[in-house]
Amino acid sequence: MVQQFRLSLSIVGIARLGFANFIQKDPSHSMKNTCLAIALGVLAVSSALAQDVSFNRDIRPILSDNCYFCHGFDENNRESDLRLDQRDEALSVIEPGQPDESELLRRILSEDEDEVMPPPSAHKKPLSEAQRELIRRWISEGAKYEEHWAFVAPVRPQVAASTTASAIDYFIEKRLKKNGLEFSNAALPTKWLRRVTLDLTGLPPTLAELDSFKKDAAARGDAAYSDAVDRLFASPHYGERMALDWLDVARYADTNGFQMDAYRMNWPWRDWVTKAFNDNMPYDQFTIEQLAGDLLDNPTQDQVIATAFNRNHMINGEGGAIVAENLAKNNFDRVETTGTAWLGLTVGCCQCHDHKFDPLKQKDYFSLYAFFNQISETGMASKKFSAKRPGKEYAENFWVDKPFVAVATEQQQARLDSLAAATKQARQKLEDGREEFWPEFVKWVEEMRADPELPPKRIEPTYVRREVNTAPLDKPKDSKTKLLLDYFLKKHDKWSAVKKSIAKVVSEEAKFQAEIPLVMVMRDDQPRETFVMLRGNYETLGDKVSAKVPEFLPKLPNVKEGETPNRLNLARWLVSDSHPLTARVTVNRYWQLAFGRGLVATPDDFGLQGELPTHPDLLDWLAVEFRESGWDVQSLLRGMVLSRTYRQSSRVDASVIAKDPKNKWHSRGTRYRLDSRLLRDQALALSGLLVKDIGGKPVSPYQPGGIWESMSLNKNHYMRDDGDDLYRRSLYTVWRRVVSPANFFDTPSRQNCSVKPSRTNTPLHALTTLNDTTYAESARVWASRLASLPDDESRLQRLFFAATARQLQPSELESLLGSLARARDHFKAEPDEAVQFIAVGEAKNGLKVPVEEHAAWTTMCLLILNLDETLCK
Repeated sequence: MVQQFRLSLSIVGIARLGFANFIQKDPSHSMKNTCLAIALGVLAVSSALAQDVSFNRDIRPILSDNCYFCHGFDENNRESDLRLDQRDEALSVIEPGQPDESELLRRILSEDEDEVMPPPSAHKKPLSEAQRELIRRWISEGAKYEEHWAFVAPVRPQVAASTTASAIDYFIEKRLKKNGLEFSNAALPTKWLRRVTLDLTGLPPTLAELDSFKKDAAARGDAAYSDAVDRLFASPHYGERMALDWLDVARYADTNGFQMDAYRMNWPWRDWVTKAFNDNMPYDQFTIEQLAGDLLDNPTQDQVIATAFNRNHMINGEGGAIVAENLAKNNFDRVETTGTAWLGLTVGCCQCHDHKFDPLKQKDYFSLYAFFNQISETGMASKKFSAKRPGKEYAENFWVDKPFVAVATEQQQARLDSLAAATKQARQKLEDGREEFWPEFVKWVEEMRADPELPPKRIEPTYVRREVNTAPLDKPKDSKTKLLLDYFLKKHDKWSAVKKSIAKVVSEEAKFQAEIPLVMVMRDDQPRETFVMLRGNYETLGDKVSAKVPEFLPKLPNVKEGETPNRLNLARWLVSDSHPLTARVTVNRYWQLAFGRGLVATPDDFGLQGELPTHPDLLDWLAVEFRESGWDVQSLLRGMVLSRTYRQSSRVDASVIAKDPKNKWHSRGTRYRLDSRLLRDQALALSGLLVKDIGGKPVSPYQPGGIWESMSLNKNHYMRDDGDDLYRRSLYTVWRRVVSPANFFDTPSRQNCSVKPSRTNTPLHALTTLNDTTYAESARVWASRLASLPDDESRLQRLFFAATARQLQPSELESLLGSLARARDHFKAEPDEAVQFIAVGEAKNGLKVPVEEHAAWTTMCLLILNLDETLCK
């Protein structure tokens, strides 16, 4: 099989050269590009000199990178009592209109190590000539300051646009023209359908859907596109696709983290998220229920479950953990996740000190902390149990912390109550006999204390024997005493039977309990005072603080005099009309989903160190539209995917790449490799193996052996599932916090909030998509189903069309036929390898195909699955 995959790899390499040639080449393009780059550089400089200097665009980034650390917001780190972030204070070193009289410019230009700014001790490079010239021009023009764009509430720019799609195209085309660019041609209708289906459902369109849409688009034009989007929104898989990104934001995992990394049971929250998206729940309601659903009037169970968002953090329930430290870390996580997900700010910088760049103080951080510091969590794990599933070799450990809710049907709850009663009754039988066995137990221990030779004879385990002389017999509930007593009862004939009966009912209760999720939720039932933690140390407390929001942002709405704000006030504040950040931050992430890159390229940082928006007017237009539409996520996405901007072809020539190398001006359709979770789902869907059931407990599909064991000192064991559970969507794959699923490359660890996708290109990715069992098995099953087609050409055409949404060109078909011939020759010469190759995985084949022929077509299917055009959107 390894040799076959090597063959596949070489074929894929050849095929990628043939099919992924998106750049149209010209024999003289190298010299043309060089001249073009020089011309563009000259034009860029001329353009910068022709327009006024903008503080936000040109000056603030220079000052923020080089000066604000010592002359910014953080008063504890401020040098010479000089602030350059505020104009009134900066005027002590700036003479507006007179750069040569300005101390700021003089120090920047100085060659004296004792005077130059930034000083050598700051370990920063001196400002470049271009930066110095910008500062000179800015001072000459009056040294005007502007508020940071993200901290000013968005105002909708007036445009003659009747739809979100037309507004998007207006702003994009305006910027394209400004940069000497224009829209690319529209993508093939089927290419657009593949792109939008992957974006909105995370799955590829079926062959039937591709064929139907091709005809429909030709007959009805734009109406066909609109109807296709409606169909995708109506699909239950839309909610699954949207949930996938939100789970990264919410740092959702199926285990707690740290060395023990025991299981938790928050998966009903994951299903709540999927349903919320499928129901098109308004985003403001989506926000409020997750942050404060429990504080609503008469909350439903679903609204309480929604608050598991803020219980998705890691939990350390191990013996050496410190409760106070854990409580602090839990709330650190909540503050920072809220800051990233809704504010788009790096609030974590303020855990130990005032922010160096943004107007956030450490006091602000702990004032936000106070909103979350009122629940009765223990800082450990308040309930621990183990359960062994039928047919599995090892038991699974579950650790959850209060407060939690049991999500059970009436029948399940009745059964659980019955088992709990049986457990209580069995334990009561032992308790009723305490007066009989306790004196005998005490005598048994005292005899061993009197005779040192007795303990080794009576007690085999060393860890039990060592407690003989230290267990306090006057304290029956002491852990040492209980350990000795438990051993004594198990060895005593009369009481061993009782212990066995207790163990039996406890095991049965735990096994059934594992079927009923205990979802950790929020509940303000233990008020605590909150103090600033000096240097972020939970042991060193500073000033007392109350629940407040940062002063540079709008005030909390509807808080009466003397009333203590709570999480519900905080949630409503985040989605209030006056809030400048939430709508922008959210719109930006959905733009990132559709176009691969946000209008702000730093989705986790809208502060002074973040990137400026490429299209600020568009971002503000969308933010206001999103809010005024009733926070309608589907309406927002509909506008994006129906826009001309989105419908562009990704084919591009060298001149366009030279002007727009990162496609930040949207001069062409977006093209990038799909998320590894979508690649897995795509392979399963194309082969027909995908099981499309919605929701439920996590599943354990194929994974190489030994990964969990090596990461947990052999305490955690991966127990693979069978049957349909092998082919569920990646959304449901069990996510162990310490080591994420083995075939999910480029995914966040889920140990903290993540809002920016990671895309790299390493050989490990190709090794996965060529060798992982899921991909090889999908190729095998797909190959067997192609056997119903009459000949090689028709099979290759349908195979390629299903994966890429376009027809083969004659030269490409010829190349593939050559690859097929070589594969056939290979397996005729190596029949044993063919047998091994088509035995990968547990799924049954479609039609029966001769072994060598089946192996050859499996190679072709694996090749198609690994084309750049298949791996990319």
